[in-house]
Amino acid sequence: MNNVKLSQRLGLLLEQIPHGSKLADIGSDHALLPLAAVQTGRAVSAIAGEVNPGPHRAAERAVQDAGLKDRISVRRGDGLEVLRPEEVDCITIAGMGGALIASILNRGKVEGKLTAVRTLVLQPNVGEDILRRWLLDNGWVLTAEALLEEDGKRYEVLTAVPEDLEKGITNEGLYSDAAQAGGERPYSMETLLHMGPWLIRRPSPVFAAKWQDEISKLERILESLSRSELESAGSKRTEIEARIREITEVLACLPKDKP
Repeated sequence: MNNVKLSQRLGLLLEQIPHGSKLADIGSDHALLPLAAVQTGRAVSAIAGEVNPGPHRAAERAVQDAGLKDRISVRRGDGLEVLRPEEVDCITIAGMGGALIASILNRGKVEGKLTAVRTLVLQPNVGEDILRRWLLDNGWVLTAEALLEEDGKRYEVLTAVPEDLEKGITNEGLYSDAAQAGGERPYSMETLLHMGPWLIRRPSPVFAAKWQDEISKLERILESLSRSELESAGSKRTEIEARIREITEVLACLPKDKP
């Protein structure tokens, strides 16, 4: 049996799954990540949750073809409703908006589906700041952030664990340390939530390109607002100008490549 070949994006998620996990992959599509996690020993067992009937059937076929039906359970359902409380200790959710991932986690928390979970590995397509805010507000601490570009798209992968005061794993420590990376002008919490407390300290060319593109997008919005006669346009312009200044200041502090 050949191991599943993953895209760079899914490979990055796989790397964040602790060895020996009981995994649930939510929105699993064709169950590629659960298959790879079990085949490589990252997971001892896995649940592939998928709400759409087509991908659900494809996942069932893939698991059967791999001979892993005894270790991977393919379930159809919305979000974490496919799980029983304390059934898994690692959850991956990828390829959705940050607001949707946050709502899935919130419902799961209310239903007691997160009580035994020790690791969240999340890949939002947009709205990363919304997801970081949810993690912060719900006692989850980011332990890693990664940003990659693949096939012309950029992806952020966020890994989080529950706060643990005894081990010193706290949001206060994380965001305080990240803020100080701004030097004489510490980064604000809003800046860190938008740009990432780990990413901002370990910037890459992809990080710089992402935020240069964001500045260009905001400048286009600013130009269209300048032609608006609506009363609300003025306050919106002020807000966007502040965002552009914030991003520009961060990019100005990034290490410059040596010639």
